[in-house]
Amino acid sequence: MKTSDFYYDLPQELIAQTPLERRDGSRLMTLDRRTGQVGHRHFYDLPELLRPGDCLVLNDSRVLPARLYGVRQTGGAVEVVLLRQLEGDCWECLTRPGKKTRPGSTMEFGDGRLRATVVQALEDGNKVLEFAYEGIFLEVLEALGQMPLPPYIKEKLADGERYQTVYSKNLGSAAAPTAGLHFTPELLDRIRATGVHTAFLTLHVGLGTFRPVKEEEITDHVMHAEFCMIGAEAAQTINQARANGGRVICVGTTSCRTLESFALPDGTIPEASGWTDIFIYPGYRFKAMDALVTNFHLPESTLLMLVSAFAGREQVLAAYREAVQQRYRFFSFGDAMIIL
Repeated sequence: MKTSDFYYDLPQELIAQTPLERRDGSRLMTLDRRTGQVGHRHFYDLPELLRPGDCLVLNDSRVLPARLYGVRQTGGAVEVVLLRQLEGDCWECLTRPGKKTRPGSTMEFGDGRLRATVVQALEDGNKVLEFAYEGIFLEVLEALGQMPLPPYIKEKLADGERYQTVYSKNLGSAAAPTAGLHFTPELLDRIRATGVHTAFLTLHVGLGTFRPVKEEEITDHVMHAEFCMIGAEAAQTINQARANGGRVICVGTTSCRTLESFALPDGTIPEASGWTDIFIYPGYRFKAMDALVTNFHLPESTLLMLVSAFAGREQVLAAYREAVQQRYRFFSFGDAMIIL
């Protein structure tokens, strides 16, 4: 299967640059994966599409304010994006300008409140930086860092919390699990009041989620690895819902990838943690997920391939064409769809 099989034409003006004032005011496309039938609702209608006994699975990862702007020892400007912690105060990072941040070079942020030395250059162009600071690193990062918004968002975000889910808890993502951005505490309360269960797991999203598929054959693409974990309580909630005939409804591709990474062949979810590089594309047989809430994804992306694996490539692309025609908003701050 070719990467070009997952292309669709998207006008630039449909890429959402800012979040809506009301989180759950976004539009919600419904897609019946058995018939291909498409419907149009709003996200606050979600409780009407769920049934008592269903289980919503949500990713509670919280985004690191991982973008830092500072000064190199030469006086030139530098931009650093933290990708993942390696050991101690060493982090794998993106740096700009990359050619001027060689091993041994130093930089500082916030008038010296945070300092860094490049200790290694990696084969993919990323750098390993060792940070020095006074106090607690995450507190310093919260004070100095900015949200690492995706490259297709050009507008400055007025409120950093709008790039966090209202239930975000475990700090560690380089990007938000965006399907969850539509929920409000009130909407979650309404959902639970209908007899729907909620289970929280964690997958720390890496910036590799935005990495384009450059290979012509999708099977030649190498997926990035991300850390994820499912606690005992979440596993029990999901398994009990399934045993009682409820549907397991993943909120976002990150929740889906976590469940499918650890699910046993019969769909049972164990308590588990570890790294996953699962690549889901058409032909994959889902073990644990019965329905999916998700945003609209980039053309030719691994996320669009996952959605196509679940609902069928032709049906998904037809739904996307209708979303374009109906002027839906796309990507991180855009509208949502639910595949049932």
